[in-house]
Amino acid sequence: MSENIIEVKNLEYSYNGFKAVDDVSFFVKEGEIFSFLGPNGAGKSTVINILTTLLPVQKGSVRIAGYDRATEPEQIRRSIGIVFQDETLDRDLTVWETFELHGRLYSMPKVERRQRIEEMIKLVELEDKRDARTRNLSGGMKRRLEIGRGLMTRPKVLFLDEPTIGLDTQTRRRLWDYIKKVNESGTTIFLTTHYMDEADLVSNWIDILDHGKIIASGVPAELKNALGRDMVYIETSDDAAATEILKSLESVRDVKAASQGLVVTINVDGTHLLPQIMNMLKDKGIEISSVNLKKPTLDDVFVHYTGRDIRNAGAEKLHRIMPKAVR
Repeated sequence: MSENIIEVKNLEYSYNGFKAVDDVSFFVKEGEIFSFLGPNGAGKSTVINILTTLLPVQKGSVRIAGYDRATEPEQIRRSIGIVFQDETLDRDLTVWETFELHGRLYSMPKVERRQRIEEMIKLVELEDKRDARTRNLSGGMKRRLEIGRGLMTRPKVLFLDEPTIGLDTQTRRRLWDYIKKVNESGTTIFLTTHYMDEADLVSNWIDILDHGKIIASGVPAELKNALGRDMVYIETSDDAAATEILKSLESVRDVKAASQGLVVTINVDGTHLLPQIMNMLKDKGIEISSVNLKKPTLDDVFVHYTGRDIRNAGAEKLHRIMPKAVR
């Protein structure tokens, strides 16, 4: 059984009397890809900023790689790497100079520093760009460079804040190939992302945070299966009346209001129940403007627990400061 490389217990944090993080506890197993999801304002950014030593611990405890966050922040900083959502590269430095500067900031000895630079340039496949200035790199190359920079100190945990946002599908897929290789080499990945398909595909475990509390945790497949067999997205002329009708059906597990219309979770084959639903609403004089039937996805899980689509909810960003469920 893998040991816990991150342990968070009863964490609380307040801003001017507002409790942004409310008694949050979770752990991350060594060597896994852990996704931490939440809408804007959920407290996700605050938790991550505490873990990465950008904010102090007000109440509760945090241990990372065996170190106490409250008393050993410097050891934690040397045990983690961070790749921010926004680009943080110096546009006038070359690829090689970017690595060289990072190694110097972390006081890496020259021989070790030069060896790691060559390893990282090869890992992220930028050998032919080693002397290119970062302003001339493509978006995908810049992200690979930032990931390589974050790995240069051999961190035990790599925090990735929206690592593929703004990239095209092909570049996203290629970048995840690198991230998986990094994970397979032993580095634990702590991920935030707006792309639910990515979280579904790569995560060993997911925690969803909302209003300062963890409201759902689990393996992606279990989270989806817990919703039901099928999902129906439906827009009507009277959502309140439609909700009452739908909740009266034995096969309907739940009905929630979403940003557009209703999300109906059902326990049976939706292809058989959908005609019945449409006929019932029509008989009650309720018009249907759109309807969509599909299998539950992580997007549906997110909407189910938060009432919001993660893309509509907006993203939180880590502060751009680079300091020296039961299972």
